[in-house]
Amino acid sequence: MLRFAVGGLAANKVRSALTMLGVLIGVASVILLLAVGNGSSEAVKESITSLGTNSLTVSSGASFGGSRTASTTKKLTVADAKALASDTEATAIKSVAPVVTTSGTALYGDISYSPGSIVGTYPAYFETANQKIGHGEYFSNDDVLGSRKVAVLGATTAKQLFATADPVGKQITVGGTPLTVVGVLQAKGGTGFTDPDDVVIAPLPTVQNAFTGFGSVNQILVQATSADTTTTAQSEITRVLLGTHAIADPSKADFRISNQASLLTARESTTKTFTVLLGAVAAISLLVGGIGITNIMLVTVTERTREIGIRKALGAPRGVILGQFLTESTLLSVIGAGLGVLAGIAGSHFSIVGIKPVVIPESVLGAFGIAVAIGLFFGSYPANRAASLRPIDALRHE
Repeated sequence: MLRFAVGGLAANKVRSALTMLGVLIGVASVILLLAVGNGSSEAVKESITSLGTNSLTVSSGASFGGSRTASTTKKLTVADAKALASDTEATAIKSVAPVVTTSGTALYGDISYSPGSIVGTYPAYFETANQKIGHGEYFSNDDVLGSRKVAVLGATTAKQLFATADPVGKQITVGGTPLTVVGVLQAKGGTGFTDPDDVVIAPLPTVQNAFTGFGSVNQILVQATSADTTTTAQSEITRVLLGTHAIADPSKADFRISNQASLLTARESTTKTFTVLLGAVAAISLLVGGIGITNIMLVTVTERTREIGIRKALGAPRGVILGQFLTESTLLSVIGAGLGVLAGIAGSHFSIVGIKPVVIPESVLGAFGIAVAIGLFFGSYPANRAASLRPIDALRHE
């Protein structure tokens, strides 16, 4: 039976190859797209956990379930950050760094480059955000107090502007403001859609003076004394900011506090949904491959009607005819699925839209098994049709 099936497929090599190609694409798509979703999830997880387990982020806006509108929401300011840093009762807070983020173009000589973000902050930001210096040094509190025009570059920005040259001590121009490079950060590596190394970090007053003005800040990074005191630090932040914003009812707070655990949970939920969506899209390719098997097997049955009639006239039982065509359809799906698994695993070694795919072993086994099942399912109708032919009708067929 297997020999007949192989012979039947070999008789129409191009047609069989195209049918297997449909299954191959379906299986490879499932494996690759799920790997991309999983890789994106891993990158986000790594990015969040790299900030440290004792970091908290304070941003403007009502917390979940809050009732304050945008018109009544008070923006975060440097005064809020100073209140957090100076509160003597906030023993769980280690450091505070207000942050403003903007965009612009950096110039060095005849090289022009637009970094992913321009950040204005305090020196405490580097420890809180786990930004380690690779070369040179951080700017200091004196630089902030003096509004000095200095900057620390991310690894990507430094490479784009200076290539292999040493950036430390050289001067760049950002938004018309000359900044002297005092340090370059260690590379963290890309996280998919964003590059944390593509950044220019300067003292907060310097960025406010050149770009954003001396109004609100985008967020305030707070570092707790340890991972065990993050809950206490969150309570202390809430207490201090409710006071500075003159809010008596905590449920009407116009700010949000996110710790790494809650942020990680939210991002994981989002990426899981993203992965499921990608898997569903890829599954359509498998369905199309199954329809292709049905089509090719129906054509095969029609072409071999006379052969079926001769075999039945010679005594071949229904089960043999049924088994032969089911074997052919299953063989198409098995070979196509096997090649699809190889293509999917090979493709996962390359970055896709900036994401390094991470293959899910279950997706490999699942895609292969489903492809084989599809071959059986979609091949059953043509096989049953062949087995149901009456010998006399089949012999008369031209």
